[in-house]
Amino acid sequence: MKRPIRLPLLVVVALLATGSVPVAVAHGRVRAPEPLGVTTTAPVSAENARVGVLVRGGAHYCTASVVHSEGRDLIVTAAHCLTGIGSGSGSGGIEFVPGYRDGRAPYGVWAVTRTYVGDGWKGRQDEDSDVAFARVGSRGGEEVEDVVGGNRLVAGRGRSPVGRAVTVVGYPKARETPVWCTNLSTAYGDSQQRIECPGYTGGTSGSPWIDARGRVVGVLGGFQQGGSTDDVSYSVVLGDEAAALYGEATSG
Repeated sequence: MKRPIRLPLLVVVALLATGSVPVAVAHGRVRAPEPLGVTTTAPVSAENARVGVLVRGGAHYCTASVVHSEGRDLIVTAAHCLTGIGSGSGSGGIEFVPGYRDGRAPYGVWAVTRTYVGDGWKGRQDEDSDVAFARVGSRGGEEVEDVVGGNRLVAGRGRSPVGRAVTVVGYPKARETPVWCTNLSTAYGDSQQRIECPGYTGGTSGSPWIDARGRVVGVLGGFQQGGSTDDVSYSVVLGDEAAALYGEATSG
């Protein structure tokens, strides 16, 4: 396991001033974030309720999160979490459970009704195309975003978050509560990004990478379907392909 990365005080102050590190505001005061590179249990919060598990066959196996859309019914995950389903109607029995904790579904269980996977993944499982979207059905006349809200997705040319701090929230299969960790993302080639955080085991694929402004700027997946070790995770840089897929999903 890698040791936590602890930056000198002056570096942390500089990052806070530029908005590179997520901070919380409590009682009018800015509270410094947890040490970078430390993985802990994610607290119960309105923001974390937008992240949940994908369930198939009675067990959770991947992570997904609600992203803002006009239909208010859209989630994002890794394409390899939907392998065998592809794009189109029908969900293969997959359900999304936002805010899942200890076997409970505080915000309900939402059936996946349609999936959107890019041509690069469908054709050859290109690791640079390992991102996907899915729409979920309404419950009681409400859409999932009406219940838990949704984060804005940032994608397109020149929108890479590399070099800034991101918080990754996900559900290991061996746990019944989510974990989170904040660290600086770094480039891995021209189309991938990586983050060093311990404890991101199987089940965290599809976890959103959230920047200081609460926007989804990555999804755990990509190289080696997210990484072959628990301490280093990867994401596709959400470029033009991801932006086009998001456009297809929102217009669909």
